[in-house]
Amino acid sequence: MTDTTLEELGWRPAFFQSLDLDRDSLDDLARISAVHRDGYEALSPQGELRLRPMPAELTDEDRATVGDWVVIDRALERPARILARQSLFSRKAPGTARGTQLIAANVDTAFIVTSCNEDFSLPRLERYLALVREAGAFAVIVLTKMDLAAAPDRFVDEAKTVAADTPIEVLDARDAGASGRLAEWLGQHQTLALLGSSGVGKTTLLNGLTGRADAVSDIRDDDAKGRHTTRTRFMRPLLAGGWAIDLPGMRELGLANASDGLDATFADIVQTAEACRFKDCRHESEPGCAVREAIDAGELDAERLARFRKLEREIERNDATLAERRAKLKDFAKMVRSTQSQRWAHRNKT
Repeated sequence: MTDTTLEELGWRPAFFQSLDLDRDSLDDLARISAVHRDGYEALSPQGELRLRPMPAELTDEDRATVGDWVVIDRALERPARILARQSLFSRKAPGTARGTQLIAANVDTAFIVTSCNEDFSLPRLERYLALVREAGAFAVIVLTKMDLAAAPDRFVDEAKTVAADTPIEVLDARDAGASGRLAEWLGQHQTLALLGSSGVGKTTLLNGLTGRADAVSDIRDDDAKGRHTTRTRFMRPLLAGGWAIDLPGMRELGLANASDGLDATFADIVQTAEACRFKDCRHESEPGCAVREAIDAGELDAERLARFRKLEREIERNDATLAERRAKLKDFAKMVRSTQSQRWAHRNKT
């Protein structure tokens, strides 16, 4: 890819604030387009680049991810540093790993894709909404497979119970007009991320928006769950301009560092709780609990409160785990720097 400007790659004036114009050259700027175990792919006005990994002692948050803008160290052929992110998608690392997994950076709009079948899940939808709102991106809920649903409006009505002011699109991903409808939510040179489970139609939507013809996978007949088609994170150009980041379906979406996104997603509960008698009210059996009163009056949903409390506890637990891991990594980094300094001092003496 050549003859591409910084603006066409998604550059914003706000990124200039992270530059030292006396030291940094615009020719050394690039945007990470794919992440691999052995390094990065990046895009720049000078063309496509292959970069080496960043130092091993860096914390998870200090490593580059798809969508990041970086200043390149030409001598070492790797990112020297990451420019301040305008948005960042991250989750607790899946499984038993004690860390953060960065998903994507500098995303403007996120399509939260789910389908009008047994895959539809309000708890999962709330998780994705909290993730997107914490990241600082604009969310659009996209309900696919409407052609296979006997009553697609039922799924729209359910989504509305958690969407608040988030727009909802319901469509058949294979329909020729679907891409045009979704493209209306994207601005010039903006970056889109597609989030959702496997088999809900993300790849089909991406094919329509990018003009590619990547393979798609069928859903399983027994539980309507899909098989993984996308296996890595990468950026692709959109037909209408801008970029799309395709993400693998995530079986686990552990939330961490997402308290603000959670509060925004459950704003009805949070706002009601402001009238509780006690600031630390757990909304269980405390006297003067405005949330319990609203539930008894039919103004709030008890199941929604239970989901909110569950996510709140999960975030608190994950945040504590990540804080402990960050402290250990910082101690390790100090030890590495100290060892390197001692080696340099010894060399200078000899």
